[in-house]
Amino acid sequence: MRLRALLESDRLGLRLLWGREELDRPVRGVMTTDLRDPSRYLHGDELVLTGLAWWRGGDDAEPFVRVLAAAGVAGLAAGEAEFGSVPDELTAACARHRLPLFAVAEEVGFADLTEHVVRRVSTVRAGDLAAVVERHRRLMSAGPAGGGPRAVLGLLGSDLDLPAWLLTATGREVADSGAGPLPPGVAAELAAGRLAEAPGAGPEPRRVARRDAVYSLFPVRGEPPAAGEDPRRTLLTDWLLAVRADAAEWPAERRALLEGVAELVAAARDRGEAARGVRRRLAQQVVELLGSEAPAAEVAARLRIAAPVLLPGRSGLDWQLVVARLHWPDADFDTGPVARAVLEEALCDPTASEPEAAVAHAGGEAVALVPVCPLQEAEVAGPLRAEAFEATLRHPLAAGLGGGRLTVGVSSSVPDAEGLRGALREARHARRLAEARPEAVAVAGHERLASHMVLLPFVPEDVREAFSDRLLAPLREYDTRHRSQLLPTLEAFLAEDGSWTRCAARLHLHVNTLRYRIGRIEQLTGRDLGRLEDAVDFLLALRLG
Repeated sequence: MRLRALLESDRLGLRLLWGREELDRPVRGVMTTDLRDPSRYLHGDELVLTGLAWWRGGDDAEPFVRVLAAAGVAGLAAGEAEFGSVPDELTAACARHRLPLFAVAEEVGFADLTEHVVRRVSTVRAGDLAAVVERHRRLMSAGPAGGGPRAVLGLLGSDLDLPAWLLTATGREVADSGAGPLPPGVAAELAAGRLAEAPGAGPEPRRVARRDAVYSLFPVRGEPPAAGEDPRRTLLTDWLLAVRADAAEWPAERRALLEGVAELVAAARDRGEAARGVRRRLAQQVVELLGSEAPAAEVAARLRIAAPVLLPGRSGLDWQLVVARLHWPDADFDTGPVARAVLEEALCDPTASEPEAAVAHAGGEAVALVPVCPLQEAEVAGPLRAEAFEATLRHPLAAGLGGGRLTVGVSSSVPDAEGLRGALREARHARRLAEARPEAVAVAGHERLASHMVLLPFVPEDVREAFSDRLLAPLREYDTRHRSQLLPTLEAFLAEDGSWTRCAARLHLHVNTLRYRIGRIEQLTGRDLGRLEDAVDFLLALRLG
């Protein structure tokens, strides 16, 4: 169809603001967007519809129109619902770039306009792959009311009979095509395999063969890295479209369809990202106040303002703080946004209408405000447990950190703003405790802070080594020379709280043999394991060794 056909329909009621000489341009598709830069979703000859949610002022018009003109779109239709009329600056920018501009009256729905264009440009319906793509675009044009990713994947099941799943980088299932959940462990395995592969290592989609099925993995990317930019900036924020089929056997048109679906899901996710922006800013304000010398009353006032957005319709909840940091020694970029994305994906159910947490970042650190229910009510989770949280992160992420590390600290829950500053300190201390561990993904909870173990990571390394060697070196040398088991015996004796009978049973020794070994330990070190002070020194030396 040609652009001028849009003006022939009285039902649409479009008004041409600029471009009468350009009305013979062909229109081969339609796309709805409120992104500032929608270039990655444009292929040329589209009619672009926008509700102007991206507009903040006159300076926004030029870069937006420049992107559309460079992509070769047929024209732009701007809704009047947001501001009552189309801004003059947008009309002027379209004139400079010779881009036809239409005004869409408030009473005209974008879905109706999309339907009109699709019906005119598509002549084949049933069984046509292109028709399926247009159905997807029509769904997405309705925004969140159209069903989002879940509706798009539902069409893969109903129109193409494809079992498909949308997964986050941490292996959480966002939606499926009606096939039901993946078998236990498969989602985490697919996510881990995807993360373990170097970016650009091979053609997309990736093929994963399991004993029970073959999966093809299509990336659902957020903001793509700029040329020369470190690909790790986006690797942990990309989603994954997993299809139970071997895409290598498909014709090119079918693969292109799935790539188009992945782009549509990415567009829907971008809408969600925009909605998260408000929550992020509110969380940022609270965290900044906690980090300053602001009085508790000011923090409480800010939290009262934020609570209706962070916790709509809820009250009487406690709060936990979660602090995370990504460690890539060779990274030359701020890893805070990536850590924030990891926390958001891990703490927030992607299918929920209201996220369960609000996450901010600053100085390479991500901080999450997590509402918890002290009474364990069904609609709100109870306190976050460090061990369980670590288990959800470890399998998919450990493989994809590329030699880096993720360390996380979890605070106890506090009932009000008075306790939030202490909870932030607690979470940061717990994260530093996790950092002292060797694992690629390490999470420590507030309960670890009550142990002597919290002190050990902060003792200088040379002091730790000297203390441990001075006490344990004679035992190591004796074990090496005589092939004895003094060190394991010491560890077992302390683990059994100095009980002769339990320790002997644990080591499968006669009690007299155990007494001989303990006597030899005391003789070599000059210590007495019957004295509390000496027993504590041995325990610390073993922990530091």
